[in-house]
Amino acid sequence: MKKLQRTLLPFFALVALASGGYMWHLNSIDTLWGHLPLFFYVSVWAVIVLGLGNRYSRHPKNARFLALSTLSGVLLSVGFPPLPFPFLMFVGFVPLLLLEKEIFDEHGDTNKKLLLRYAYNTFVVWNILTTWWVGNTAFVAGIVAIWLNAFFMCIPILLFHQSKKNVPRTAYLGFIVYWLCFEFLHLNWEISWVWLNLGNSFASLPWSVQWYEYTGTFGGSLWILYANYLIFNFVVEKFYKKSNAAKSLLPKIAAVVLLPVLVSLGIYFTYKEKGEAIEVTVGQPNYEPHYKKFSADKARRDGEIIDLIENNVSDTTEYFVLPETLFSNLEEDKPDINQTVRKMQPLLRKYPNLKILTGVSAYNILEKDEADTKATRQQKNREGKVVRRYEALNAAVQLQYNQPTQTYRKSLFVPGAELLPYKKFFFFLEPLVDKLDGSMEGLGTQERRTTFTSPTANVAPVICYESVFGEYATGYLRQAAGKGANFIAVMTNDGWWDNTAGHKQHLMFASLRAIETRRDVARSANTGVSAFINQRGDITARTAYDERVALSGRVRLNKEVTFYTYWRDLIARIALFTALLLLVNTFVMSRLPKKAG
Repeated sequence: MKKLQRTLLPFFALVALASGGYMWHLNSIDTLWGHLPLFFYVSVWAVIVLGLGNRYSRHPKNARFLALSTLSGVLLSVGFPPLPFPFLMFVGFVPLLLLEKEIFDEHGDTNKKLLLRYAYNTFVVWNILTTWWVGNTAFVAGIVAIWLNAFFMCIPILLFHQSKKNVPRTAYLGFIVYWLCFEFLHLNWEISWVWLNLGNSFASLPWSVQWYEYTGTFGGSLWILYANYLIFNFVVEKFYKKSNAAKSLLPKIAAVVLLPVLVSLGIYFTYKEKGEAIEVTVGQPNYEPHYKKFSADKARRDGEIIDLIENNVSDTTEYFVLPETLFSNLEEDKPDINQTVRKMQPLLRKYPNLKILTGVSAYNILEKDEADTKATRQQKNREGKVVRRYEALNAAVQLQYNQPTQTYRKSLFVPGAELLPYKKFFFFLEPLVDKLDGSMEGLGTQERRTTFTSPTANVAPVICYESVFGEYATGYLRQAAGKGANFIAVMTNDGWWDNTAGHKQHLMFASLRAIETRRDVARSANTGVSAFINQRGDITARTAYDERVALSGRVRLNKEVTFYTYWRDLIARIALFTALLLLVNTFVMSRLPKKAG
């Protein structure tokens, strides 16, 4: 370990200084960082771990435990999109489970801090290698997303470790259900960073998980966790116990890994696209969001947007989809007085069947008798008197000639960037939020999903981060009076991350929503990638990153509802109930007197 420290520590320290210094320089000249955050975060964590050396843990197996925990983090990273190796996820937890076994065999559950150190290393490595690109949005946001999320991931491992002593027969069931509960709870609180939910890993190979239309991504998470458990058992029997029982596990492992794939392939090759096809165009205006989009000349930008639409539509075009927050200053109750909307009216008059869907920065003025909401902001005059109360909105609109403009409010936000989680508790962070051009009030939301309706179709207006949430997306389909969505329009702005893995992962996640709901997806991204995705999750057409372009395609209007749309995250809810039983059992057994001897 000491030799390794002397060799690698100076190298990683130099990389950290060089990459950090260059990022500082690029920021001073308004230039994006590209892949530099990856080198910076990796080298900083390597310096921390190597610098601590034996002080990271004084356990005699410190080097072995670090190697096992790091291997788990690397395997989980390589198994995640955009790399096409999701089957590596089946062994991603195995080194960590072996590490936990060795600690438990030696210490029981009395040394949780020791396990926490190594589990934390696993999840920091996984988070860095997979989501380092978040640092391109904001440097602080990247640090919080990686190191805080890694801590949350340790909780189900520690719970499993605790249950192992008191309820050993069901301990590994605990490993599975505790992790599923972690993913489910992570989907349903304000510190919601669900990018690395295990089921998302198969977004790179949609043909392998066609049964997501029944289970959603939690089916994939369960699949991965159970396969890890079986392969871990095989390694223990083969190399620790040197038992012949290892051979008997091989058929079970093969069945668990291969049968879901074979079922999926059967569904994939027999599935018939449903619904009437219409012509849809997605636009990619290509405005760089950090330094150019919001500072560009408004009149010029409006003209460029209208030109992009007019040069790429025809009399048969039913929808033109544009990206998130494309223009601003739209009043929710009076959208038609917005200057950009008014400029589009001649174009809409020329093509009366055309519907334009676009993201906007909007606001809602509260009347005097309206109660404040969580997102209420105040506008004051020079004397400090409140002259207006309003909500800021990240919204979408549907524009059509001679029809009322329809609006939808984005209601799931990226923690930190769009939402300060639990602001009543973290009120002391207001100076930092102000410095980052944020707001303690956040953005206004709507309680239920709504669709954009027309005689042609009902469209799910999914804005950016919302496309990562499977159960949330089903809300657009579960509408009354035949207003459920026939296809999904994703409006996003993925240029915040530069040309890195982030926008590729985000695109692939949309394939999972297509499979779960069996709805075509028309995806418009400001700086790429815009695409069309069919009901099997195949990306049938796509743009390149960093190009100004429009892409036309045929979208089918499906009216049928999938099993998953109806039952949603049923697997997660069963896991939650099972985990509660295990936790109660663990608590009770831990309080019972221990038998002598």
